[in-house]
Amino acid sequence: MAISVFDLFKIGVGPSSSHTVGPMRAACTFIESLREQDLLERVARIEVQLFGSLSATGIGHGTDRAVIMGLMGERPDAIDPAIIAPCIEELLEAQTLLLDGRLAIPFVWARDMQLLDDNLPHHPNAMRLIAHGHSDELYRNTYYSVGGGFVIDERQAQAGELDVDHTALPYDFNSAGELLALCRLHGLRISELMLANEKAWRDEAEIRAGLWRIWEAMQECVDNGLHHEGVLPGGLDVKRRAKRLHERLLAAEDDPGLIVSTFSAMDWVNVFALAVNEENAAGGRMVTAPTNGAAGIIPAVLHYYMKFKAGACERDVVDFLLAAGAVGILCKKNASISGAEVGCQGEVGSACAMAAAGLAEVMGGTPAQVENAAEIGLEHNLGLTCDPIGGLVQVPCIERNAIASVKAINAAQMALRGDGDHFVSLDKAIRTMRDTGADMQDKYKETSRGGLAVNAIEC
Repeated sequence: MAISVFDLFKIGVGPSSSHTVGPMRAACTFIESLREQDLLERVARIEVQLFGSLSATGIGHGTDRAVIMGLMGERPDAIDPAIIAPCIEELLEAQTLLLDGRLAIPFVWARDMQLLDDNLPHHPNAMRLIAHGHSDELYRNTYYSVGGGFVIDERQAQAGELDVDHTALPYDFNSAGELLALCRLHGLRISELMLANEKAWRDEAEIRAGLWRIWEAMQECVDNGLHHEGVLPGGLDVKRRAKRLHERLLAAEDDPGLIVSTFSAMDWVNVFALAVNEENAAGGRMVTAPTNGAAGIIPAVLHYYMKFKAGACERDVVDFLLAAGAVGILCKKNASISGAEVGCQGEVGSACAMAAAGLAEVMGGTPAQVENAAEIGLEHNLGLTCDPIGGLVQVPCIERNAIASVKAINAAQMALRGDGDHFVSLDKAIRTMRDTGADMQDKYKETSRGGLAVNAIEC
């Protein structure tokens, strides 16, 4: 299985990569399959069935709306988030779905959008789409949103395929041990090895331009979050804080008589992370990093580096994201980045490890120090449950990203103070994340049926 850094960092929309981006991609794939089989023009009705975690928290995550937009031909990397609400309102009023954006068919929400309690065998994030003709069933397929916007269908799930890309890579690795051995053998930094692997898909200029576009999207998301205010949608009445905190930080910088706190840099990290995750909660334009629920950590740490490191440049952005991507690939291959599968340790824990690795890389860390930074970041998020209140990616998700961003910086600093030799390897930490997720009760894995999701609700 070959995973590109561009599989981990994808431009999409909030609030969830597995519950919003993935289902929208699945619905687009379903439309493409109908088109390839010359069935699209014969469709008279579409039936949507959501299972497991997609059903339990689908409304709060916008899964239902995402599927509809995908059926209308919209893609998460290109859609304007502002059109989603009016499109859904129009559909509900007219009870008509514009399939592929052009074919009007009846769609009765109460009948055709089904939230089912059943769990399907391959993954908790499951959905089934069924296309009916006027008198017969034309086509059906089941899709699993396995985290970070990755989607597989029923055939792939039965075959045990998490990804269909079998591209041959010059430096293929399936463990951190293998990654470090390859770096030693060929005298490469982790970002250099990852760049060589990425060239299996595209040339260097395209890789650098693509990663810079990812960074620009992250910057735009932070900027939007720093300028928007008000209450986040969903009914919890959570107020946006990033804009107000940003204004306070700017005022402190402009006051020559004010003694600047030694924590001011961390204040900036917090505000960057809050800005991203508030935008995510509002359904804005995002970059999965590696998921939407953990999307604030890598941008916050990279913004921290670019703001406070003298001489920081475009090359650093590329190296940061490449090194972070290497750790994300290991987490995805050997455990999971899905909160519905292993809890929030798979989302925030993986993102914290990735950000720590990226920062250690651009700070001049050796491959062993980078691996150590990632291990520290992940180890101290092990066991983290996914228990969003109301099924919304707001509490505790927004603050959790800020806390993990600071952890990532501390992890990189600790690793850089050492020589890379440490007691617990990254491979063992990832294996522990996988095993802990398997042992974790389902109610703590993105169902909103345990933890803070129930204890924070006043009766």
